Amino acid sequence: MAQRVRQGLAEKRTAIVCGARRVFGRDGYTRTSIDAIAKEADVSTRTIYNHFPGGKAEVFRVVVEEGAAQVVQAHLDALDRRLHKVTDLEADLIAFIQAWAEPADRFPDHFAVARQLRAEVGHIPQELVDAWRRSGPQRSIEAAAGRFRELADEGLLDAPDPLRAAHHLFHLTLGEVNDRTCMGALPLPDQERTELITAGVRAFLRGYLPR
Repeated sequence: MAQRVRQGLAEKRTAIVCGARRVFGRDGYTRTSIDAIAKEADVSTRTIYNHFPGGKAEVFRVVVEEGAAQVVQAHLDALDRRLHKVTDLEADLIAFIQAWAEPADRFPDHFAVARQLRAEVGHIPQELVDAWRRSGPQRSIEAAAGRFRELADEGLLDAPDPLRAAHHLFHLTLGEVNDRTCMGALPLPDQERTELITAGVRAFLRGYLPR
């Protein structure tokens, strides 16, 4: 009996988080209400407050943190699969960036929330913005910087500031991709995406290959 109750509670929580993610991604933080989340999740507002006593702010924090954790894991997998052992630096970096960008297609609801967060950043409590950064973008970029530090130690990159180098690589390769797709909201042909990433990697290497 107790196990069934726990399973039921877990299922309700999952329904709330998934429903809230869809609503936040569609309507943004400021326009979303607990009533809208309850309707989307097919639960009562009381059920939401039973799981999340902090109301909308707590639901939003959980939504962005859990979604960001999935993206970070995908980024760690990309680092492990594509940069664990480098044999052709240019080709491996291109494959790495392509793998790094895959979560945008795998987790569209999360990235819809991220787009809304960026658009409304001045109207969202700072602690929620900080929670998103800590749980997602900051962890991902720091993981990439750690691998870049190792590549520099191996003599493959001249990167005295690995964190800055990681930022440069992502801006050069995915900056235009994000601009053309409006942060993943619009489609981009695979060939065009590959061309943009390739051009960015080559520009990066002109600045970071050892002299």
